[in-house]
Amino acid sequence: MLQKLNKQLEKIMPLITPVSVVIGVLLSAYLKDFSFLIPWIFAFMTFAGSLSSNFQSLKEVMIHPFPIFLAMLILHALMPLWAWGVGHIAFSGDVYTITGLILGMVIPTGITSFIWVSIYKGNIPLVLSIILIDTLLSQILVPFSLSLFVGQRVELDFINIMKGLLGMIVIPSVIGMLLNQATKGKINDQLGTRLAPFSKMSIGIVVMLNGSVVAPYLKNVNLKLVGITLTVFFIALTGYLFSFLLGRLMKRDRDTVITLTFSGGMRNISAGAVLAVSFFPAAVAVPVVLGMLFQQVLASTNGHFLDRFYNKKVEKQESVVL
Repeated sequence: MLQKLNKQLEKIMPLITPVSVVIGVLLSAYLKDFSFLIPWIFAFMTFAGSLSSNFQSLKEVMIHPFPIFLAMLILHALMPLWAWGVGHIAFSGDVYTITGLILGMVIPTGITSFIWVSIYKGNIPLVLSIILIDTLLSQILVPFSLSLFVGQRVELDFINIMKGLLGMIVIPSVIGMLLNQATKGKINDQLGTRLAPFSKMSIGIVVMLNGSVVAPYLKNVNLKLVGITLTVFFIALTGYLFSFLLGRLMKRDRDTVITLTFSGGMRNISAGAVLAVSFFPAAVAVPVVLGMLFQQVLASTNGHFLDRFYNKKVEKQESVVL
């Protein structure tokens, strides 16, 4: 029953996040008091997602680390720099909005990228290793990147930001992988598959609670909010595009390109929203929360594009052979 529920939730993943944001905004008066639960729910999601991976997968891809280097280059150099540039062009002088755009790009790759990579048959060990490495380094990379791109214009609580990342991502991930390693993968079959649907439902709950916190900024639809929405959509879309093109430019195989596209395009946006809500003015959280509207929809759309692209390529090769 849980496996059937999990498959149904996978199919409606593109709808879960935008619907959750809308519910969070509409019911903000009732939900905002429960925002203290967000870090705990997110830690559960990270733990459940980590039960399917172990440190052996890291060892396997370390022999050929170039794709990991490409992913880290996209995640923590190319896209933050791109967000910084687009932000300054579109919202010159608006420090909070620019900070929100940058924050949306410096946070670690999305754990849900594993779901999409597995659906479209990408390189599973590679995406697990990218998630693992990026997650473990996030408590250093996120504050450093924010300091580099934002500077002293926005006050950053580095200690609490690192504590938040440690509690929400790093510690739950390490515990999950250690359990997988100790049980030789049995924990994932026994517990991970049962937790999977609850993890997906938790995504909706976290998005809903985050939406309730920033509701005052989303309820008043004006030209600025529309502009931020379009800018966030544009940056998120180009993240997938740049990742795909860089993978093709470096002549990577199909599985690696698919993995790079999802891991470079997706972000642990719920964690970013938690950080934004917890440690920044609410205006900073607006671009990050808006990113939740597009994340799963764009993942689904790009997955469809990748499927068609590579199927056409196979058909063309077969036609040439014939």
